[in-house]
Amino acid sequence: MGLKEKLMDDYKAAMKAGDAVAKNTVNMVRAAIKQHEVDSREEMNDDADIVRVIKKQVKMRTDAIAEFAKAGRDDMIEAYKKEVEILQAYLPEEMGAEEIKAKVAEIAEKTGLTDGMKSMGALMKECMKELKDAADGSEVNKAVKEFLSGK
Repeated sequence: MGLKEKLMDDYKAAMKAGDAVAKNTVNMVRAAIKQHEVDSREEMNDDADIVRVIKKQVKMRTDAIAEFAKAGRDDMIEAYKKEVEILQAYLPEEMGAEEIKAKVAEIAEKTGLTDGMKSMGALMKECMKELKDAADGSEVNKAVKEFLSGK
């Protein structure tokens, strides 16, 4: 069963269970997928494409949580944290910080991009080519900076 079908099944299950938060969250992701299909004029059947849409939804909610924290909206923070938790169940396991650091070092040695911070952009580009679906971009950025600064 593909991710798209799993989302539909979970949507139906949430409706039957009366779980409004899960139902609304899954429905928003399904709407985002549909919008992407309409915009690109092609159907998304590849799970990797759907994972990218879900990651974008998680990032939007994570950013909103930070804004709600600044504004002191604890009620909204809890609701969005629950949505993020639901969405992360659909995402593949991401690499840990140590794995990312090891991979960055391996990529840097392989490409020869080890000359300090002036190699930052090129090394980031190479790392994201390989790690885009397996690791968070901000974690990769942090690992690249640490590697290039010699920490």
